Amino acid sequence: MVDQIVEVTERGYFSRIIESIKGVLVGLVLFIGSFVLLFWNEGRSVQTAKTLDEGASIVKSVPAHQIDPSNEGKLVHLSGNASTTESLVDEDFGLSVNALRLTRSVEMYQWEQKKEEETRKKLGGGEEKVTKFTYTKVWARRAIDSSDFKEPAGHTNPADMPHKAADRVAQGATMDAFRVPRAVIEKLAKFEALPATEAQLAKLTGSVRSRAKVRDSMLYVATDPVTPEVGDFRVSFQLVKPQAISVIAKQVGNSLAPYQAQAGEEILLVEHGAVDAAVMFKSAKDANATLTWVLRLVGWLAMSMGLTLMLKPIAVVADFIPMVGSFVGFGAFLFSVVLASALSLVTIAVAWIAVRPLLGIAVLVCAAGALAATIAVGVRARRARKPALLR
Repeated sequence: MVDQIVEVTERGYFSRIIESIKGVLVGLVLFIGSFVLLFWNEGRSVQTAKTLDEGASIVKSVPAHQIDPSNEGKLVHLSGNASTTESLVDEDFGLSVNALRLTRSVEMYQWEQKKEEETRKKLGGGEEKVTKFTYTKVWARRAIDSSDFKEPAGHTNPADMPHKAADRVAQGATMDAFRVPRAVIEKLAKFEALPATEAQLAKLTGSVRSRAKVRDSMLYVATDPVTPEVGDFRVSFQLVKPQAISVIAKQVGNSLAPYQAQAGEEILLVEHGAVDAAVMFKSAKDANATLTWVLRLVGWLAMSMGLTLMLKPIAVVADFIPMVGSFVGFGAFLFSVVLASALSLVTIAVAWIAVRPLLGIAVLVCAAGALAATIAVGVRARRARKPALLR
């Protein structure tokens, strides 16, 4: 059985130029898309921040053991013990447990293809690419399509997962006098492992029962869990037990629901344990700030990649002499990173001007200064090279 194959391909100078020109279109899409993402992200961030500020200014802490009709429709904060008399049942694997939430994870033993590429430039602008395909068996939570493998023969996977992952939520949960809806429980994500037991095996049916075994707290459906075969699978369970929680939401009768803020977004905050309202809002603001910076980074990376692809034909043309092409390519990359940084700041500044003018203008000034400094450095470097060339 072939577990590794190596493929060597060559591309001529003109085919590389044509391919790089096609890449310009991809780069253009990334370049334009990055502006949309950055602009949208700033608007989203500000709207979320205003929503949370609004919520923090009007929220009212109330006892969970008593419902006050005067709070109907208002934003309330309460802490209490979330519990249920309901048992969550996984019929497929003979499991029944008292919990707020029960999840099932399924992994199947499959072939996985890994690809490693190494590109070597050749004199005259050509290129040689060495591609190594390696095949290993892994446990995976999704079906890996082996029909796309470079060498599918001997590395065939089942077309579908034998069972799907599942998430079950208690419908009749309460927190003292309040009913706890599904939307609240779904925000409880601190799971505990629920070990599989031998008692489950007697409740299984069909072909699963004859091959099921308990090992490492999981349920294996395999002839031999120690040496599994492709197509064997294993199942693990996690649950959220009844426990103390804190919620910020709209009071609706004896239940809770997301609160629609005037700032434009809904408020539904949930934490494990007894947590003060101010702490919950601070955590939500911190999460919003983190997401904002992550999306800014994604936007900047997309813009840098887009510019790099748009400038790639220049580097490929210069690759007629490999050393020159490498130098030009590196210069194009640096130019893309610097320009993307300046344009990202400009985009963020423009987005902020619409909502917070003073801060937006300050960022815009910084972006202009960074761009001017970059241009000045480039001009000085060019002037410094001229005397050296004349000597």
